[in-house]
Amino acid sequence: MPATTLTEPAASLEHALQRPFLSPQEREAINRGRWFAALTPSLRHDIFRLGRVTRYAHGQMIVEQGEPAQDWFACASGAIRFRRTTPAGKQVTLAYVEPGIWVGEAEVLHGGPNTYDGHAHGPTTVLSLAEGVFRQLLRGHPEFGEALLTLQARRMRYLYWMMEDMATLPLRARLAKQLLHVLRRFGERAAMPGQRGAIGLSLVQDELAQLLGGSRQRINVELKWMEREGIIGIHQRSIVVYQQDQLEALAQQEVSDARAETQGGSQGGLAP
Repeated sequence: MPATTLTEPAASLEHALQRPFLSPQEREAINRGRWFAALTPSLRHDIFRLGRVTRYAHGQMIVEQGEPAQDWFACASGAIRFRRTTPAGKQVTLAYVEPGIWVGEAEVLHGGPNTYDGHAHGPTTVLSLAEGVFRQLLRGHPEFGEALLTLQARRMRYLYWMMEDMATLPLRARLAKQLLHVLRRFGERAAMPGQRGAIGLSLVQDELAQLLGGSRQRINVELKWMEREGIIGIHQRSIVVYQQDQLEALAQQEVSDARAETQGGSQGGLAP
């Protein structure tokens, strides 16, 4: 059955020539996303056609906690830092989102307020679809609903992995994995395995501690140890990975040790 043709509101058509567009690099960044690349060509076309492009300066708010959720959106360039303010007033960094990642579908579908703040981390471009357009896509592309379920399933799986890491891995392993995660998503594209690569995010120790569930003091101890070992370098608000292969080996070794301890504990310390 041919896909339904979706139309833009008349007001949007009047200003179509005036609104900003994605650059070829930004469009390619979204197309490279594994989830987005699996969508049908007609659905991808409609998302690009009906989306709204907004460019933000560093630190500018994209979504505000407590305000009505109005958009489903993707990072096209730069990065988005998601942060939540607790009832006690403490601000906690939840995640950084790189180009090609879509967020906000749960809030739009649920109809409730945003549960987090989203700020631009560096100059950032966002492609967003208003709630009405989002629901129009759901009606016009039946496969879109199933794709969103797949996206949510992946996020739930990732959440389970994070919970497992928090429960079973020592802080050094979690820190090594986090640095590798950030390097692969935000670091220099020229960095090859085993070689030097700068992490393209300005991360402070407080944020690393919040992401990893550790204290700032313990994060500082582990970072200093990695620096003494020549694995990383700390330069003001940036981190340079000098030995990516050693960082990967450290993460794997710590994972193996943790699993061995867990298995040994479950067997009362007896050999299998």
